[in-house]
Amino acid sequence: MLSNKDYSKMTLEELGSEEKKIKSQKIPTALFIGFLVGIAIWSATHKGGFFLTVGLLIFALIIGSRYSKNLKSIQAEISRRDTGR
Repeated sequence: MLSNKDYSKMTLEELGSEEKKIKSQKIPTALFIGFLVGIAIWSATHKGGFFLTVGLLIFALIIGSRYSKNLKSIQAEISRRDTGR
């Protein structure tokens, strides 16, 4: 999930398998983000510190943003190739 692959050089079959792989990571990613948000909320309510709370929330936002961006770029490349035919 953290690697930046060049989707324009992949075949349509490779893109399909990559999309399936990323979609299969949806629930574990959501659970991890929820875990981070839960720790941040617990930290905020139990005097864990402002920087820890904000840092965890920002980290969760970055993970969600990367997941979403990777999935959208794969879907855009698949859509571009399908309409180009």
